[in-house]
Amino acid sequence: MGRIWGFVIFLSIVLTTLIGLHYYLWSRLVRDPQLAPPWNSIASAVMILAAVSIPTTFFLRRAPPTVLRLMVWPTFIWIGLMFLLVVTLAGTDLVRAALTLFQRATDEGTTSPERRAFFARWLAGGTLVTASGLAVLAMRSALGPVAVRRVDVPLRRLGRQQDGITLAQLTDLHIGPTIGHRELSDVVNRTNALLADVVVITGDLVDGSVDELRDAVSPLANLKAKHGVFFVTGNHEYFSGASAWVRELSRLGIRVLRNERVTIGTGEMAFDLAGVDDRSAARFSDDGHGEDLEKALAGRDVTRALVLLAHQPRTVLDAARFGVDLQLSGHTHGGQIWPFGALVRLQQGFLAGLGRHQDTLIYVSRGTGYWGPPMRLLAPAEITQIVLRFVA
Repeated sequence: MGRIWGFVIFLSIVLTTLIGLHYYLWSRLVRDPQLAPPWNSIASAVMILAAVSIPTTFFLRRAPPTVLRLMVWPTFIWIGLMFLLVVTLAGTDLVRAALTLFQRATDEGTTSPERRAFFARWLAGGTLVTASGLAVLAMRSALGPVAVRRVDVPLRRLGRQQDGITLAQLTDLHIGPTIGHRELSDVVNRTNALLADVVVITGDLVDGSVDELRDAVSPLANLKAKHGVFFVTGNHEYFSGASAWVRELSRLGIRVLRNERVTIGTGEMAFDLAGVDDRSAARFSDDGHGEDLEKALAGRDVTRALVLLAHQPRTVLDAARFGVDLQLSGHTHGGQIWPFGALVRLQQGFLAGLGRHQDTLIYVSRGTGYWGPPMRLLAPAEITQIVLRFVA
């Protein structure tokens, strides 16, 4: 019953927010410019249709794949464009408020209704052009080939003989309605070209069930690395049937680390690789899933370098207490669409790139795919080539 009420509250908040955002856009882009008939009615109808398309698309997730794709693409593009329109309009509203205060302070009087309407039309047109241009640039970034980003990471417990060990990190692929077999095949080929010692996938691999996406994820069976391919769950796995995905990935030859640790290499070339369930797993799963650092790191050799896979960056706040040398995470998408990253940083503490908490280094990938809108603005996707370095 608690989950039902939680869902009702969440749904109410989402719908109220959607209505509020679309009313704001309508008031600034349709009402204030005083569009002449029939353009005002057409624009209002388009705005209503766009607003309705968002909850409709999410409620029809079980529709046939062809129908779903036809609905998802325009809806997700609109969500991204809507965000950019709101951000652009909010910025111009701040400028308008400052100008209004200046007019009042200098006793310049009020602006005539005709002049206000002209200014509103100019503002609406400029906003549409600016936001649409940014949306096109963001789509080109998201839908283009994923680049490799190399990062050298010095680890204090890494031996001289281990210098140059390479991990390839994939994360936040979000295989689903808009990312499928073709896109994943390209990512697999680019990753294999790195000839990594280890490939790690740090969660949010899928947005859909095993039955829906079995063919789409099948290229993962072709991933190759000297010491294997490893995976930890992200929060989206728990929206998609995490236990079934653990079994499916195991079938594809991928080792799923569920609050456990493995030794990579032998002798002086050995280091520890640990992985934990997503931080939110216990809230969404009844199958015993949940982050447990103590279990994952119990009994380890403290003289070995330790790399931890954890989907959410804020796990590092606890990982530092266990002497983790390096944590690899995703989840943030680097903000995906600027300036959303500012909110993500507030919630997670880390947004993208290499950082440090106490004695633990953390690398947060911007993600290899995208979620929702097929857009990335000032936050390009990446396949991360992490090269571990000996510290003299």
